[in-house]
Amino acid sequence: MKLSKRITGLTGGGSDGWDLFIKARGMIDAGQAVTELTIGEHDISTDQSILDAMHRSASNGHTGYAMVPGTDALRDAVAARLTARTGVPTSRDNVLITPGGQSALFASHHAVCDEGDVALYCDPYYATYPGTLRGVGAVPRSIACLPENAFQPSYDDIAAKADGAKSLLVNTPNNPTGVVYSRDTVEGIARACQEYDLWCISDEVYDTQIWDGTHISPRTIDGMEARTLVIGSMSKSHAMTGSRVGWIAGPTEAIEHLINLATHTTYGVPGYIQDAATFALAQGLALEEKVGAPFRRRRALGQAILAKQNVVGLVPSSGAMYMMLDIRATGLSGDDFADKLLEAHHIAVMPGESFGASAAGHVRVAMTVEDSAFEVTLQTLVDFAKEIRP
Repeated sequence: MKLSKRITGLTGGGSDGWDLFIKARGMIDAGQAVTELTIGEHDISTDQSILDAMHRSASNGHTGYAMVPGTDALRDAVAARLTARTGVPTSRDNVLITPGGQSALFASHHAVCDEGDVALYCDPYYATYPGTLRGVGAVPRSIACLPENAFQPSYDDIAAKADGAKSLLVNTPNNPTGVVYSRDTVEGIARACQEYDLWCISDEVYDTQIWDGTHISPRTIDGMEARTLVIGSMSKSHAMTGSRVGWIAGPTEAIEHLINLATHTTYGVPGYIQDAATFALAQGLALEEKVGAPFRRRRALGQAILAKQNVVGLVPSSGAMYMMLDIRATGLSGDDFADKLLEAHHIAVMPGESFGASAAGHVRVAMTVEDSAFEVTLQTLVDFAKEIRP
């Protein structure tokens, strides 16, 4: 018996980009100490008050089927959050609650792409993007965003690939680069989407982690509200990665059809988790800032270390929980540098090549260990780069 071409072709026949991560976990399983700076997982747990709210809800019986679109309370809370943050009027009819941001990405592309449609995405990219597009039957087409342009896509970059495409996936603040798209960049995205009749799927799960600049959603640009689906999540903003609760915000008609899709796939999100998310959003900025504070501190610590040398370069790190480091001066690829660093010092970072060709010669460092350990680890990385430099 044969499996479907769609499921066997999710990675495009190549690596899924997680080889280094898997190798590091294998070392850990074998009893070796490894400092992991690989995945975007907080080093703090979900706040106890959120867990208490989840427990109360479950104990009070909200453990059965919840409404597939999401509870009215959570949809209203997400809508109010988006209205306040972006100025775009949003109601519960514009919101579908999903089992995390990844589910929202998958569903959004199902909503706008038919089998064989071309779906654009920016390179560097979060590792699941190409597979997500293939998974809905779309044909992925990458847009190279180069390091000399701070990895930001321009109108010209998009226009060069836009003929015949149906959608454009963008991500700001950006994973893996930590770049926050400028107003010029977002306006260029909007111009390209309108001129080439593209749906814009905007992954904004890091919108609370802004260290420099301002987060600008493409949905706020004139003419974009009707052609933009925004992806949000509680994972990064509230350290609720394992709770799996996110959302899609967009035009009412699109949300109505996405609710139909959810009815036939996920069948919603557990009610007690939604109640915990509603509670978490009600705590306002104070809790979000508490969750983001360690990354703000570690970014400053990292900048201070990197400013004292000229071998490892830092891509402008304006948001999210990552630093993208330029290690091309060592003469190694990101893959080789990461592999040698792991072998020599038991430090695991993600090769830039895991996120696309445009990030070759870079490594991504997740700022997800305690401050002093992060300083020591980053200094070790820098010293290692100096040692192996030609």
